[in-house]
Amino acid sequence: MTITNKRQPMDLVQVRDACSSAFTLASAPTVSGNYTHIPTSQVIEDMIELGWTPVSAQEVKARKGKGYQKHIIRFQNQNITIKGNDGDDVFPELLLTNSHDGKNAFHLRVGLYRLVCSNGLVIADTEFSNVAIRHMGYTFEELRKQVMNMIDTLPNLVQKINVFRSTELSEMQIEEFATKAVALRWKGKKTTVELTELVAVERDQDKGSNLWTVFNRIQEKLVSGGLTYNNGKKTRKVRALKNFTADMQFNGELWQLAEEYVN
Repeated sequence: MTITNKRQPMDLVQVRDACSSAFTLASAPTVSGNYTHIPTSQVIEDMIELGWTPVSAQEVKARKGKGYQKHIIRFQNQNITIKGNDGDDVFPELLLTNSHDGKNAFHLRVGLYRLVCSNGLVIADTEFSNVAIRHMGYTFEELRKQVMNMIDTLPNLVQKINVFRSTELSEMQIEEFATKAVALRWKGKKTTVELTELVAVERDQDKGSNLWTVFNRIQEKLVSGGLTYNNGKKTRKVRALKNFTADMQFNGELWQLAEEYVN
């Protein structure tokens, strides 16, 4: 995959360099004649008009269908921040996924970017569920409507994070959460991770046993890699989760797991 994790505002040239498929001006030759092609670049420009700036762009590495493959653009509004203690600030993000092969509608999802660890999350909750926007009939007004609906849910997201922060976990619950998180990361595969390493505190902002800090410590290490693990045959280092589809799925499932621990 081509990837950039910068969280500074990106201009259209930078987005194109990271994700050229977003600028494809025609759909794949295999697509039905009834398919309405809307280049992702048009939606990016519309998002900028709405105050949401691209901060990250990524596309699937493709041998076939190059230029039409699935891609993701992450947007932030520089005026929207969820403030935390000791600089533990979180920036809401809107995640736009699309492809030009006729297999995907535009999807908008709510995500979070945690400044202290430079790590992105994906929210999986019925309240913050992803929205599909059809290519046929796409308009700026429809996009604005969906973006505004998502913005309206942000106060509830702040409340949810505060609930996570106020939920204390016992040592047994932390170990259980970590064990279940490993099972989500390696579905159906025999994998052993040293749990003390997985839940270890790496920075002051991650100290504590509340659900928010425990969730973030575990999420960061399972997504960013670097842990040692054993697959039943050998011990090796965990690689970063770079496939954005798998990343979104794992993040969403981990968020749902965390919600099971809310008092």
